[in-house]
Amino acid sequence: MGEHPSFIIATVNSTSSSTKVSMWTLVALILGSTIGAGIFALPQNMGSVSAPGAMLIGWVIAGIGMLSVAFVFQILAQRKPHLDSGVYSYVRAGLGDYIGFTSAWGYWLGSVIAQVGYATLFFSTLGYYIPFFSAENRLVSAVAVSLLTWLIFAVLARGVKQAAFLTTITTIAKLLPLLAFIVLVAFLGFSWDKFTFDFWGSSGSVGSVFEQLKGTMLFTVWVFIGIEGASVYSKQARTRRDVGRATVIGFLTVLVLLVTIATLSYGVLTQSELAALGDNSMAAVLEAVVGPWGGALISLGLCLSVLGAYVSWQMLCAEPIALMAFDGLLPRKVGAVNAAGAPWMAQLISTIVIQATVILFFLNETAYTSMVQLATVLYLVPYFFSALYLVLLAVRGRGVSHPHAGKRFDDSGPEVAPRDNRKHLLVGLVAVVYSLWLFYAAEPQYVLFGAMAVVPGLIPYVLTRVQANERVFNAFEWCVVVVIVVAAAAGTWGLLSGALSL
Repeated sequence: MGEHPSFIIATVNSTSSSTKVSMWTLVALILGSTIGAGIFALPQNMGSVSAPGAMLIGWVIAGIGMLSVAFVFQILAQRKPHLDSGVYSYVRAGLGDYIGFTSAWGYWLGSVIAQVGYATLFFSTLGYYIPFFSAENRLVSAVAVSLLTWLIFAVLARGVKQAAFLTTITTIAKLLPLLAFIVLVAFLGFSWDKFTFDFWGSSGSVGSVFEQLKGTMLFTVWVFIGIEGASVYSKQARTRRDVGRATVIGFLTVLVLLVTIATLSYGVLTQSELAALGDNSMAAVLEAVVGPWGGALISLGLCLSVLGAYVSWQMLCAEPIALMAFDGLLPRKVGAVNAAGAPWMAQLISTIVIQATVILFFLNETAYTSMVQLATVLYLVPYFFSALYLVLLAVRGRGVSHPHAGKRFDDSGPEVAPRDNRKHLLVGLVAVVYSLWLFYAAEPQYVLFGAMAVVPGLIPYVLTRVQANERVFNAFEWCVVVVIVVAAAAGTWGLLSGALSL
């Protein structure tokens, strides 16, 4: 999980030919948007659900699936160049207003939960060295997260954007510890005997290989969030070919880093030992190899990286609801911009929801891994619908329905050669199947909780449509609404009866 979500307001995309970015700049965007806090928790995350054998198979599946998702966005950027509001605009143009709204709403809430996950990881790591912020003092951490959140809001509302040097510092802070971890563990700590011990987890508590594969899926998606970064910036690319090349190079670089770190960790500690580690498990693995200074090195990199990402994401997680307000799917007031040019109302709403989420997770003693799984389920919503839109384009040349927003969301586009169309269909089908597999692999309770998070969005959406004298739902959208409401009702019943817990 990286620093930049894929919702970038269209007005920033007015790039002149003299400021077009190179392929390697696009690669850097992918690395910056994908490598985030999740990679530092990866050893424990993977160790908690799988043995080495299943872990490697899981990465093969994730590699094929997430590359197909990345190419979905690249292809849509080529076929629909006028749709320049990221994932949300593709879904809305092809599947209608409400499906587009749901995708943006889900991505927004996923970003909010990710914010709380970032802060939880930051303060739990800090608590290892400063007992005042230790895991036992959850109230202290909750208050600290709240203060940090409102402090950042106060800065962002004044129109003060994240300085460029901070991005540079956090990028270096991420990459140097990762490279140090790989070199030190590979040459000083990796044991082939330990890596191959109980390779398939037959004597452990992680279940069958199939169950282990299911367990790895959402964690692999979490660390790949942002892989669509190059396609989001496709308008700024010198050539469309650069977008495809950058996607492949950036993706393979991230995949190699993730697989290498996960694999090396199993050669230092056993699966059960990895599962017992804390959130900043990479630090614990390196500490087991070289001593306390190794853990401190990784922890410092994590804290700088997460802090920079926290500022960046709080600034940008308001973009989905600001976009929807701009496009008439939410009240116009939500997209209000102050004299400093900041979308202060959207930022205020996001900050309030972050604060409420902090309180909810504190009262429920929600773990970082639970936040990861819930946020990932919400991110899957726009991923799935975007892939479905590409399949519809390849099969019937258009989406299911058209919104009422004029040319900005027109479903037209350039002609596509039959051979290319077949390739697009294959990519879309792989991405759809992979997305469905991820929903299946998720623990059912997180799918139900995700539906519960989406349902409140019905209220402002319906009110906005009624006030605009437009039809609220078409037949297809009614079917989606019924599924969401039923799932939310099941999740609510589960929470009230005690059968489910967050």
